Amino acid sequence: MAERQPLRWAMRLLPAVVLGLLLAGPSSAATGDAPPGKIGLKPRREVAGKSAIFSGEQLVLEETDWYLLNLFRLWWHYGISFLRLQMWVEEVMEKFMRIYKYQAHGYAFSSLEELLRSLGSETFVNMTQRSVAESLLEVGVTQRFIDDVIAAVLRSSYGQSVLMPAFAGAMSLAGAQGNTWAVEGGNKLVCSGLLKLTKANVVQARVTGVSLQSSNGKALYQVRYEDDEDQGSAFYDMVVIATPLHFDRSNITFENFDPPITDFPGSFHPTISSVVHGYLNSSYFGFPDPKLFPFASILTTDSPDLFFNALDNICPVNISGTFRRKQPQEAAVWRVLSQQPLDKQQLKTLFRSYYSVQVMEWEAYPHYDSSKSLPPIILHDNLFYLNGVEWVASSMEMVAMAAKNVALLAYNRWYQDLEKIDQKDLMHKVKTEL
Repeated sequence: MAERQPLRWAMRLLPAVVLGLLLAGPSSAATGDAPPGKIGLKPRREVAGKSAIFSGEQLVLEETDWYLLNLFRLWWHYGISFLRLQMWVEEVMEKFMRIYKYQAHGYAFSSLEELLRSLGSETFVNMTQRSVAESLLEVGVTQRFIDDVIAAVLRSSYGQSVLMPAFAGAMSLAGAQGNTWAVEGGNKLVCSGLLKLTKANVVQARVTGVSLQSSNGKALYQVRYEDDEDQGSAFYDMVVIATPLHFDRSNITFENFDPPITDFPGSFHPTISSVVHGYLNSSYFGFPDPKLFPFASILTTDSPDLFFNALDNICPVNISGTFRRKQPQEAAVWRVLSQQPLDKQQLKTLFRSYYSVQVMEWEAYPHYDSSKSLPPIILHDNLFYLNGVEWVASSMEMVAMAAKNVALLAYNRWYQDLEKIDQKDLMHKVKTEL
């Protein structure tokens, strides 16, 4: 392990984990050090903007342009909790990153529990069953820091509290750091670009069912589908389900399986995103003169008086070299994340006036519950389930990692290369293979 440099970490932490948070949430930003050049995409240009945390009555933490002042404020309010947080997140991420070495050598895992054990032993499995607050208190982070800062991060990313499982919380905190980026033109281009690159034969229809069939003693999966005009089906040797199979989220039926395949317990957490074009009511945040309001984003603590989780001044998916944020007294486009749709009075509280409001409601993430068991990866011999990984943590990177695991698992099982599945002491094996 590299020698720790707390002061350097603290300086990097200030604008990243604590204040420079990506309000879009963990699944809206790609992560990595280089753009995905194979499909011709590049990172979107960053637009600077300061953040603050609001309690419903006052700003409990404000970002400034001066690192040393930020450092002093964090130390004055929270002691060294921010350093302990960073060390905890870095330790989790250092172990999590092992998965890329394992996958580069073709290793795969037949269950989410085995995958987690290979990365962080039973500690990672236990982190899906205990809360963020409990884990952070154990490493010396203060309750005040958890209530003010950690709660604000989790409310802005997953819309949930510090009682959510520690592993998902750690991924959210890691995703809030400054090495994340969005794709120019919109992150959806990653999906469409990869699909085009594979040259896959895409059937533009909705899957309605999967049934187990037999042909000359060989098991086949019949996939039924329909579109607006017709119905159809096709037979496959392997099937990967890449949509949630939890209650009320799936209309796919499974037939002829023993034991039967049914929906998994658990629900998804609703998120309301309101995109408002208007004039922010800066006086609500303690700035009667809008010209003096310095923040591009506001996070919130877990207060019963607050009706929104976060708001931020959003930028276009394509940013020109001459683009600038609107001045605080000008009309701008703001995104408000909330648990419930905003009524007129709440909009009036946040905005002096507005031209338009566009509302999108969707079940973005699982409603995390540490008492829930993790879903399986293998539903049948060659029938695999990808989206169960969301119940460990939900982000683009987690799903991409899980997709590669399923591909390697299917390949290794098909060719009976069992030495590449659920192996112990993989760090030692990988080192000896180099």
